Amino acid sequence: MARHSLHLAPHSAAGRPGYGAWVCAGLAWLAGHALLQWAPELPPAWCWAVLLALGLAAALWAWRWPRQAPAACLVAALAFALAHAGWRAQLRMAETLPAAWQGQTLAVQGRIAGLPQPLAGWGARTGWRLTLDVESLAAPGVGSPLPVVSRLSLSCFDLPSVPKADEQWRLHVRLRAAQGLFNPDLPDTSLWLLEQGVRVSGSCVREPAAQRLAAPRVWTVDHLRQRWRDVLYQQVSDPRQAGVLTALSVGEQAALSTQDWALMRDTGVAHLLSVSGLHITMLAWLARGLAQRLWQRSARLCLVLPAPRAARWLGVAAAALYTVFSGWGVPAQRTLWMLVLWALQSELGWRWPRHLSLLLIAAWICLWDPWAPVQPGFWLSFVAVAVLMAADAQTTQAASAPVVRPWWRSLWAALRVQLMISLALAPLSLVLFQQLSVVGVLANALAIPWVSWVVTPLSLLGALFNPLWLLGALAVQGLLLWLQWCQQLPLAVWRVPVAPLWTWAAALLGLLLLVPRWPLHWRAWGGLLLLPMLWPPLQRLPAGVLELQALDVGQGSAVLLRTRSHTLLFDAGPQWASGQDAGTRIVVPTLWAQGLVPLSMLMVSHADMDHRGGAAAVQRDAQPRRLLGALPQATPCLAGQRWQWDGVEFELLHPWPQTGAPTRRVAENERSCVLRVRAAGGSVLLPGDLPAAQEAQLVAAYGAAGLQSSVLMVPHHGSKSSSSKPFIEAVAPRWAVVQAGANNRFGHPALEVRQRYAALGVPLVNTAQCGAWRWRSDQTLAQTAEQGCARTRLARYWRPLPPPEPPAASMGPEQPLAAP
Repeated sequence: MARHSLHLAPHSAAGRPGYGAWVCAGLAWLAGHALLQWAPELPPAWCWAVLLALGLAAALWAWRWPRQAPAACLVAALAFALAHAGWRAQLRMAETLPAAWQGQTLAVQGRIAGLPQPLAGWGARTGWRLTLDVESLAAPGVGSPLPVVSRLSLSCFDLPSVPKADEQWRLHVRLRAAQGLFNPDLPDTSLWLLEQGVRVSGSCVREPAAQRLAAPRVWTVDHLRQRWRDVLYQQVSDPRQAGVLTALSVGEQAALSTQDWALMRDTGVAHLLSVSGLHITMLAWLARGLAQRLWQRSARLCLVLPAPRAARWLGVAAAALYTVFSGWGVPAQRTLWMLVLWALQSELGWRWPRHLSLLLIAAWICLWDPWAPVQPGFWLSFVAVAVLMAADAQTTQAASAPVVRPWWRSLWAALRVQLMISLALAPLSLVLFQQLSVVGVLANALAIPWVSWVVTPLSLLGALFNPLWLLGALAVQGLLLWLQWCQQLPLAVWRVPVAPLWTWAAALLGLLLLVPRWPLHWRAWGGLLLLPMLWPPLQRLPAGVLELQALDVGQGSAVLLRTRSHTLLFDAGPQWASGQDAGTRIVVPTLWAQGLVPLSMLMVSHADMDHRGGAAAVQRDAQPRRLLGALPQATPCLAGQRWQWDGVEFELLHPWPQTGAPTRRVAENERSCVLRVRAAGGSVLLPGDLPAAQEAQLVAAYGAAGLQSSVLMVPHHGSKSSSSKPFIEAVAPRWAVVQAGANNRFGHPALEVRQRYAALGVPLVNTAQCGAWRWRSDQTLAQTAEQGCARTRLARYWRPLPPPEPPAASMGPEQPLAAP
């Protein structure tokens, strides 16, 4: 076969652009896809046609005048990228459910996509998180099927049988627009759902009963992954060990518990538990070597195709099979396409710069997944490979020399590469996760070879001979013991608050000075430029000023109260059916992101799980100096307790000390701690879940003078059993804030409560629509209205503001479903 060489000139030559133009085009393509994700809303559809025309004109310009190719290619690629990303986003955003059908009972039929995830239901109930590829969607009373939503995310309890991947089911569901919780500085669930193609979510209803219509199709990848997981869990009884083996073999990262993921992040080995480039490359290398040995045994096969070429493509085929089977993640995709490009270059004799090959793969991934550039794994993956390319030139030259190096030099070279990767990824880790594993190099020194050459092969070969999974489980146990020892070392993890943008730029410049082999004094300047990222400056409140943050925790309560040098957390959020809690997922990460650890005080108003579900995680990770309220070993709340922080006064108004023997059992809500905080410019009242009867007692005891506040956290999430008219009139708030879940099953805030606040002229803010809400006592009403809601302050097209609550005056009884 003839081999054709494709060489790229460094500069534009007559008749064709050089690779400088291609680099400009690749960078602009990536920048265009990332830039669109910052848009607060999508432009009209005609804008994409204009951008497409602009891109074509710039491409023709580059072809006609090669000397101006870099600038023209940059403009063309940027225009094409914006048009492509915008068009794909518009298609994805158009897939939604009409408002009239939200919350209604609908009949859906479809096949389960991916692996069902178990949910820990309350009591004896068992549930599943399902992703359903929809085949039909209909509603009672509507003649024709509704417009099909292609994919749903569902929570289903008490199904007649255990759901399996690729099974066909008929379910009756209540749906809503897929909307994740939104708190600044934390990962945005809405963006992740958008990338997964999920625009509608909901829950199954018991009646009519769910029906399993068809078994899985035996040839589908999801069915094979399901069978693999089921057999593995039958062989390995320990869920931690089985979870690691499942993550490495079928790419199911949800198999690991929250605690295990925290262990992996703290020790810097989380990259090993996702099917990444290391595992794909290792499998391709092993498959290539085995294929070449077997191919060479047949003279007939060697005459058809030389053994090295056959082995090369068989190795790529093995990598492709593993990539598809393990879930098609971004790190695995990047490695697979790199292997494909390497095979093509070897086959056709192409000679391209390595950085251009990496850029081409990144651009190719964006073509299929326009949202990839806003995912942390995308940048971590490509930066790691880029560092290897920049730092490994000498290592490659030394390896190609005929002299065999001593083993200790090879070991030092491997450790040096690992150190440089850790150093290069440190700024990204601090920007994306606000933490850096100090023990990462030590942990990876053993974990990388152990996972690569022992755990991963056993997790894969166990499918051929199941007892090998038992050996894999022992290997995982050893790995976990090593990581736990590393995690317990002093200063194992360096955590920092969210850094200002200027520190990112300084860290990037410092990294460019540190990684290449620049002179020593240049490297010293690079190290200094990293310091602002390691110790970012914190914004402190003036003395006497109070800041309130009502976190978006769904159906629950978690409120941060901050003064100049103290922070109080009032309630810790709920625990969910999945077994996770708001303390681990939202409250503690928010405290770390804002530099508020250790916490001055944790106060839990009462013992309901939607208020104290995250308290254990807060106590463990945020180290509160003082506990107050409904917690073990905490000081009970009693009316009259007072203290002052930085000129801000805190006072408990409820509960009162009990006198005499109780005549009845007192409900938890009736014992809620009620906290009032007074600061310069405003005050806050936090009544927990206090019912109307106790509200009346507060009004009688304190009157309007003792209760009036600028901000009222609405009692009991807006339940109709609270927020009595006399109480609202006594408090006379400027803002009333509800912490409730979107479309929650309790109907909070209740219709009559919304009408009551509207009649009294009090703006009602719901974190379900607003996201986290922020208020400062030194801000004006206009500033609070403009900057209070996180979804308004940080608007993105994929994070649209949900429709507001219907006007209280016009709300009537629920209307029957009708076709639009």
